[in-house]
Amino acid sequence: MLIKTNTFKQSLNSDKPTFGLWLGIPDASVAQIGAGAGFDWVLIDAEHGPFDLKSIMGHLLAIEPYPVSSIVRPVEGDTALIKQLLDIGTQTLLIPMVNTAEQATELVKASYYPPRGIRGLGTSMARAAQWNRVPNYLQKANDEVCLIVQIETLEGLKNIESIAAVKGVDAVFIGPSDLSAAMGYIGDPGHSEVLAAIGRGFKIINNAGKKAGVLAVTKDLADHYINAGAHFIGVGVDAALLANATRKLATDFIDSTDDVESAGY
Repeated sequence: MLIKTNTFKQSLNSDKPTFGLWLGIPDASVAQIGAGAGFDWVLIDAEHGPFDLKSIMGHLLAIEPYPVSSIVRPVEGDTALIKQLLDIGTQTLLIPMVNTAEQATELVKASYYPPRGIRGLGTSMARAAQWNRVPNYLQKANDEVCLIVQIETLEGLKNIESIAAVKGVDAVFIGPSDLSAAMGYIGDPGHSEVLAAIGRGFKIINNAGKKAGVLAVTKDLADHYINAGAHFIGVGVDAALLANATRKLATDFIDSTDDVESAGY
């Protein structure tokens, strides 16, 4: 039994952009539907979605049979929580609200076994190690960890160069929604000033030798970000896709029904 290869981390070595789906509905069937849709990766959003460790692990199990990478975004970058997420099988983490290089450095330490970091050892209870059935898991696990930090505040944007320079940070994701709010354009992540700030951030990230990520739920916006230097792009959110599709379906039929009723049929 071999340790699982982190294909998302491998994809960061390519110049080809990758595309992913946000999973915020904590039902494993939704995870399977998203995982089988053909995306390069899916992200389990436990920052805003109602997930706990058990439901995150359920999503990981549902996703695993499919040829797609998984990323987990926890509610915060807590050292103990990171340890638990890695133990249940998470390999790629996206940590929200990273504002300083010092914070990024602590996140690196939390994500790796000694001597590189401070991740605690508990492989006899860890699904990631298949309960000690993976030979040399402790020696190999660090190679498959991928750490993405998320910039979404004015402080984080100000410190983005030093954050991106932290050794052990593999990629930097810029969150347009919170950043737009911080810049005074709440609810308008496509504002020209926000787009310009994100573009400048991408240049800094790429100049540091790291990959940049972002969420863009329209094709035009995704293309804009790719041209600006984004490498991995979230292009949809499960709950939003369901909400929009069901509203459209209801509107199509209810509007038609209302027209028929008003005509006296």
